[in-house]
Amino acid sequence: MKEQLTEHMIEGHSILLRPARESDIEAYFAFIQDTEMNLLTGSQKAFTRDQIVAWISKISVRDEERFDSIIILKETDELLGEVVLNEIDATNRSANIRIGIQGAQHRGKGYGTEAMILMLRYGFEKLNLHRIHLGVYAFNPRAIHVYEKIGFQREGIERDALYMDGKFHDLITMSILEDEFHTKYGA
Repeated sequence: MKEQLTEHMIEGHSILLRPARESDIEAYFAFIQDTEMNLLTGSQKAFTRDQIVAWISKISVRDEERFDSIIILKETDELLGEVVLNEIDATNRSANIRIGIQGAQHRGKGYGTEAMILMLRYGFEKLNLHRIHLGVYAFNPRAIHVYEKIGFQREGIERDALYMDGKFHDLITMSILEDEFHTKYGA
């Protein structure tokens, strides 16, 4: 059974993670149009405003297989991006994590690192996960560096996993386990 999400917020030092609201539609639509973010995440689909309206409605409903949060800059209340736990598998206590930060002016300032650590803590401590994994394209060394700094370990490579701009690109798979996270960041 699905239910409306309450205003569940996770507060960090400079950012806030919270569910998307109907009032976020325009900002989210702008976020999803960010060309560089789409390139770095391998997104190749264009979305209409109507699709974004439907998506916001979908992710504002509690789902056992995903936990979506938008990233808000506390200082300005500006939407910076999103961080999502999806493919949640309660039996195996694992999930996938993905993140996107909008605008070059927001990248490289630590917002993505803070959002990842907040969401990892939520996944390990509130959802009782044991393993959280992700995929990152080999052409995104900045993200690979951040993930390794956070504590993710490389697991393997999916060769030629993405075809974009007339070329194939490898996908690096990485994960972090709950004990690795707690050793680095405390319980």
